[in-house]
Amino acid sequence: MNIEDLNISHKSCATACAICMLACAKCLDHCAGKVQMTECMKRCRDAMMASADCARFCAGGSRMHSAMCRACAEICEACAAECEKHDDYQCRQCADACRACAEECRRMAA
Repeated sequence: MNIEDLNISHKSCATACAICMLACAKCLDHCAGKVQMTECMKRCRDAMMASADCARFCAGGSRMHSAMCRACAEICEACAAECEKHDDYQCRQCADACRACAEECRRMAA
């Protein structure tokens, strides 16, 4: 089964959020234990949780999805800005996923 087989409302946002959640989890694991990456880990944790919640709100067709999308976009932008400070492949992947998620969430919130 893949995402296209599911009858999910707001599928594109839910998908972007799920991808972001996974990228943030990988970045968080990658940065774990590196003292200089403390802020990156905090931002990744926040974005991972927000994007997971947002994916559920969108997938479930919640009437509050717009509010959640606005919050998720803000959190993901902050994570992307932090990850972009680091010359690291995993951080760049996370930043890209967060930017894509934020863009999709802003579109859904409009």
